[in-house]
Amino acid sequence: MKYYSTNHQAPVATLEKAVVKGLAEDRGLYMPEIIKPLPKEFFDNIEKYSFQEIAYTVADAFFGEDVDADALKKIVYDTLAFDCPVVKVEENIYSLELFHGPTLAFKDVGARFMARLLQYFINRPTRNGADETRHTVNVLVATSGDTGSAVANGFLGVDGIHVYVLYPKGKVSKIQESQFTTLGKNITAIEVDGVFDDCQALVKNAFMDAELNEHMRLTSANSINVARFLPQAFYYFNAYAWMKEKALEGNLVMCVPSGNFGNICAALFGHAMGLPVKRFIASNNANDIFYKYLQTGKYEPKPTKQTLANAMDVGDPSNFARIIDLYSREDLRNDSNKEHSTHEVITALISGATYTDEQIKETMRQCHQSTGYILDPHGACGYQALKDNLMPGEIGVFCETAHPAKFKEKVDAIDNIDVEIPERLAAFMKGKKQSIEMSKSFDDFKAFLMKE
Repeated sequence: MKYYSTNHQAPVATLEKAVVKGLAEDRGLYMPEIIKPLPKEFFDNIEKYSFQEIAYTVADAFFGEDVDADALKKIVYDTLAFDCPVVKVEENIYSLELFHGPTLAFKDVGARFMARLLQYFINRPTRNGADETRHTVNVLVATSGDTGSAVANGFLGVDGIHVYVLYPKGKVSKIQESQFTTLGKNITAIEVDGVFDDCQALVKNAFMDAELNEHMRLTSANSINVARFLPQAFYYFNAYAWMKEKALEGNLVMCVPSGNFGNICAALFGHAMGLPVKRFIASNNANDIFYKYLQTGKYEPKPTKQTLANAMDVGDPSNFARIIDLYSREDLRNDSNKEHSTHEVITALISGATYTDEQIKETMRQCHQSTGYILDPHGACGYQALKDNLMPGEIGVFCETAHPAKFKEKVDAIDNIDVEIPERLAAFMKGKKQSIEMSKSFDDFKAFLMKE
């Protein structure tokens, strides 16, 4: 499989190059040239398969041409050492719980898969049979919350890989921060005096700096990397299998709390492969850039607003470029929409929602009082979007992207409860914080890396 850039000004790349480089030479995001539809038989019998079996089928369609079958199966099965169950919250509304992994967040799936795939490429012998001497791969990751902990823990102790986690000072929860600043070993936490978009800009600029890339081998583990975002499609297929087993798969609506748009982008790739979802809802917090695009057809990035749902605090979502590219492709157009604009195709499949902090708080309170289900602030955006937008006869599934205990202080205060902290999370909080303070100046960041 070859991968092209969303900017269409860079050479096509192999999967290995796309994973190891992360970003194309023209600053575009890599896209697979072909999106393979899965056979009807797979969907007819999907409820009979395990999560790992479903995920391997999807992974084979994405990566099977480039990764040995046994190795790919091991990568998938090792990645999914936990479940992502679908839980009923109320009539016609279900939660896809994505917080059962090691760091209790949805990004565990993509981060664990990418760590294993990257290690596979690093350790793979060269074509002439001799082991190639490869320098350490340095993974740069910007985080507004859960990405940092998922990537750090996914790569912790992996030989040949060093991870630098950049996060905005004072803008992630203490529990989230503890999950990547207390690890040590091959994980370095960098506390940036800025917002998430500043962290993301530092990462992107690092990839484009020739001197820095000559000095060290760089890649990204943000959702800009194809090996991070594509595996997130696994759990949407699994959610469909759960709903099909309950005979609830008809008129299915998937609602995804959205920040950098990697998660919903993976769902849309699944849909392009044949996943029978009627439509999607992208639910935003006050950072409503995509919501306004849906209304106006104009994409206008804005400075990030700090909100209660901090992992979605993104003012210029990277994966917007992938969504535009995906629905501009001729191979994905059918006779009914060949003459439609890209914006028309997108709005026919995806609707939006946006919520203020006060609305998120009210949703969390109401849901807990009426159903007993505890939402985290991000899941609350997804749940409320279904409450507001489901049509008669539709069944909604929203992504509960993180365990509410990761936002314990906020959840306790809003719901007037005492959320129990899972043992895995409590263990992180006992560690000593180790981080490096950094300005948002790229010159300072480059100087730091050049000394590494």
